[in-house]
Amino acid sequence: MKDFTFKIPQNIEFGLGSLNKLPAILQDNHSDHVFLISDRGLESLGVVKKVQDIIQAGGIQCTTYLDVVPNPTITVVNEATELYNACGASSIVALGGGSPLDVAKTVGILAKFGGEIKDYEGLNKVPGPIVPMIAIPTTAGTGSEATASSVITDETINYKFSVVSYETLPKYAILDPALIMTAPASIAAACGVDALIHAIEAYVSKNASPFTDTMAEKAMQLIGANLRKFVANREDEEAACAMMVGSNFAGIAFAWARLGNVHAMSHPVSAFFHVPHGVANSILLPTVMKFNAVADNGRYEVIYNFIREGKDKVENFTPEMLIEEIQKLNDDLNIPKTLSEVGVKAEFIEEMAIDAMKSGNVLCNPRETTLEDMIELYKQAI
Repeated sequence: MKDFTFKIPQNIEFGLGSLNKLPAILQDNHSDHVFLISDRGLESLGVVKKVQDIIQAGGIQCTTYLDVVPNPTITVVNEATELYNACGASSIVALGGGSPLDVAKTVGILAKFGGEIKDYEGLNKVPGPIVPMIAIPTTAGTGSEATASSVITDETINYKFSVVSYETLPKYAILDPALIMTAPASIAAACGVDALIHAIEAYVSKNASPFTDTMAEKAMQLIGANLRKFVANREDEEAACAMMVGSNFAGIAFAWARLGNVHAMSHPVSAFFHVPHGVANSILLPTVMKFNAVADNGRYEVIYNFIREGKDKVENFTPEMLIEEIQKLNDDLNIPKTLSEVGVKAEFIEEMAIDAMKSGNVLCNPRETTLEDMIELYKQAI
């Protein structure tokens, strides 16, 4: 067994209604003015006001930034940072999916250390703890409340880059399943498969360890048994709870094991064509799993048994059975089959492949991948 390191330095609150613990958490951290980062979609659903009311009922001042967009840009990060610096807040609450949480982490960096966000691109460029942050996820998908990375788009060159540092881990996370129980079916499906992919890619990663395996296996068990039920009925409390916890465990797993080619490839797809992150990942998963099958060391069968519908004992398993099951899951959830269906153009394949190869996730993929391999994978997914 190779050497490995892990730590879980966060305080995580889970449970229906746990959102109401937010004022106490802020008071314990001596924060009398908080900066709330979210988006217009959650504002329209009334979720932002609900959180604002809870904060203010606790006697805490709240300044809000709501212009976060999917695949958030440097411009958004700079706008939010400028408002944070001007308002006098001492902590950040991030409310939403991966985009508000990623923006919040980067605002926490710039507010504390200054500079431009691209100064921190790559691994471990953040010199110390960022502004105290509380993450409140509203999707069961990104796991961003438990990860050390933020993904930001440089809109001037259609390039997604990552800032990766354990200094950016939110100090607290509140996992309230009630917040995901009003999500549209399409959002629940794409985010749910994304969470499953986090667990799968962490599980087959070259950086996997007994710690990350434990988190990934439990995540796959929870998500595999509940994803279809949750998409079919978001008011199913047990399914919602399982999805929320499963997404969190998957986030912890990939925070330490990293990911693979699915995520390396999906970032350029989103940067070039504005395809939602979870949708891009879901479409790419069968193609990448087929490519990686030759490197399987028995883990494909474990994954298969977590996500398949029937539970009768299966004889003579082959990796193709897992790939077929993944495609069936996508079909059941009405996820598009190909990248062309979501507007991706073949003439951009080489540019996207070059960008994908810049991702550190490629180095963790179980099968060695060249630029020519990456081009071929995009061709198959198109």
